[in-house]
Amino acid sequence: MSEPIVVHPGEPYPLGATWDGEGVNFAIYSENATRVEVCLFDAEGNETRVPLREQTAFTWHGYLPGVQAGQRYGYRVHGPYDPDRGLRFNPNVVLLDPYARALDGLENFERGVFAYELGTEREDYAMLEQDQRGVPLGVVVDNAFDWGDDRWPNTPLHETVIYEAHVKGLTQLHPDVPEELRGTYAGLAHPAMVTYLKKLGITAVELMPVHVHLDDPFLLDKGLTNYWGYSTLNFFAPELRYSAAFKRGDPVGAVREFKEMVKALHAAGLEVILDVVYNHTSEGNHMGPTLSFKGIDNPTYYRLVGDNPRFYFDYTGTGNTLNVRHPQTLQLIMDSLRYWVLAMHVDGFRFDLASTLARGLHEVDQLSGFFTIIHQDPVLSHVKLIAEPWDVGEGGYQVGNFPVRWAEWNGVYRDSIRAFWKGEGGLASDLGYRLTGSSDLYQGDGRKPSASINFITAHDGFTLRDTVSYNDKHNEANKENNQDGHNDNRSWNCGAEGPTDDPEVNRLRDRQMRNFLATLLLSQGTPMLLGGDEFGRSQQGNNNAYCQDNEISWFDWAQVDGKLLEFTRRLIRIRKGHPALHRQKFFSGRPIRGSDIQDVMWFRHDGEAMTDEDWQNPHTQSLAMFLAGNGLKETDRQGRPLHDDHLLLMLSASHEDLEFTLPAFPECRQWELLVDTSDDEASETHQAGERTLLPARTLKLFRCPRD
Repeated sequence: MSEPIVVHPGEPYPLGATWDGEGVNFAIYSENATRVEVCLFDAEGNETRVPLREQTAFTWHGYLPGVQAGQRYGYRVHGPYDPDRGLRFNPNVVLLDPYARALDGLENFERGVFAYELGTEREDYAMLEQDQRGVPLGVVVDNAFDWGDDRWPNTPLHETVIYEAHVKGLTQLHPDVPEELRGTYAGLAHPAMVTYLKKLGITAVELMPVHVHLDDPFLLDKGLTNYWGYSTLNFFAPELRYSAAFKRGDPVGAVREFKEMVKALHAAGLEVILDVVYNHTSEGNHMGPTLSFKGIDNPTYYRLVGDNPRFYFDYTGTGNTLNVRHPQTLQLIMDSLRYWVLAMHVDGFRFDLASTLARGLHEVDQLSGFFTIIHQDPVLSHVKLIAEPWDVGEGGYQVGNFPVRWAEWNGVYRDSIRAFWKGEGGLASDLGYRLTGSSDLYQGDGRKPSASINFITAHDGFTLRDTVSYNDKHNEANKENNQDGHNDNRSWNCGAEGPTDDPEVNRLRDRQMRNFLATLLLSQGTPMLLGGDEFGRSQQGNNNAYCQDNEISWFDWAQVDGKLLEFTRRLIRIRKGHPALHRQKFFSGRPIRGSDIQDVMWFRHDGEAMTDEDWQNPHTQSLAMFLAGNGLKETDRQGRPLHDDHLLLMLSASHEDLEFTLPAFPECRQWELLVDTSDDEASETHQAGERTLLPARTLKLFRCPRD
């Protein structure tokens, strides 16, 4: 880089480093900077600093002819270092471009990532004078990629079955995935993995965070890492730790590898949903590192305390909160989302701690700018939008309060179903709402049953097997004295804590897992299955395995419960084959024209209709739900009317066996058993009005074929 660098004015948009085949346009936003330099690094690490002298509406920009794709770069941003004013500029720190599409490597704390002197009495007031180059550099990318005939599957939400998984954990131990591909995007795209997912029957893979993240120093000091990745460093570049190309020495190849994964999953009809973390970053609080946003324009990107902007509002429990009240930060999020849809072809997003994004001054506001701009966006308004509808701030629990077009992780569903099968009483009324799509939460604001993302387990908490095997968390491996993770798990160990040789306990656990899976996949709404639950994966009682990049978290493909796996596959096939199990509209509860039956009806085990007293009775632990196959009033994607068999779902969390009377209707004379959680091999056919034995803690599903 001995030749003088020619700088043309360039353009303020798009932000980031944009290669046009002949040169690169660099653009970066900073309201409070006094000077900005883009720093170009050669293969030996030699640096050439190029001032960006043009400013347009606080965007610093310049075009450098001759710079090619593959160029490594960072920024030095000048301005006041004054923490009391919320200003943390330090040009001694090389900063990562917030819009970088690829990174050249991982963070290196030994080379420096802090803008202040560590370990002094002045804390973050002592500006560091030494050069800091521990932050990964951005890499200019060539976005060319042959997508061929790739198409977004566009599976309707009511037909969707979500599978939540971690890119690395899913394939790290898979024997049929080549060793060099295990734990990577390429491993997930391998035919062995795609075939497994397709055979399972799910329609969408929801990937835990794939944005590049930081391994926090406090974890590294304990010999642990940030396995889950909820510590975002950049919102555009795919995580290198999950890239086979990066392991081969080609970090930019991670972008291509991710696209190839999406293309392979799409070819199998599977959607890709990303778990995204736009509520905070890995820069932490006032004592955290300076990696990107903090050193570029701290007041723009973060929510600072008004009367003392040295400090950060923390609605996330991580030290900082992104300032979505600022138009530029909001633009950053929107540009990132659109990039992952348009350039990377993903099908939707699950927003971590989404209530944080909706906060105005402090309160969660359904009319916030974030929701408004997404609602109007021609790209994002047509992909799947799923909220984790809570954060750790006051008033942050917002289940049921997100706007139209948003689905939500239904934490109420999880808690209710866990409590019911645990054997708690007084839940009949609540159970009725959860089985029918939670109309109490979603019907009043124009949404449909599919807005309820139903789940029993998720990455955060016990796995399904651990839910039926442990009363208490066992997080000792996290090295926090078992103080981390939830204490209210609503779990039941069925009589023994952890693994046991007791055959009665193990039989009960097997039945309880089937009860949970059947309830999940036979409820109205959109089911989300935690990856590995389909074959009984355990985390040894750890309900907060965020730092366990090891066998605790990785899927153990050598310990697959084949019977449970086949049971799950059969449940998904049944769900897909019966439109009455994934209705597009809420039940009306009114009689169907030309019939005496209603679209949904409720019965006690003696065959009598449920009364108000039954619904409120604290001792009610069983009920039956009748779904009328001729009460759909819906059409398929081709506009053809949908019809189905009549279905009858029986649930009993009682510790006693019960005899259930099968209802009798003029048009329904015979009931055929489809599911029995007490016996996978069971086969029953009954005349209407006859009884069936429902063993203790069992679910059964019957069908009545319609002529």
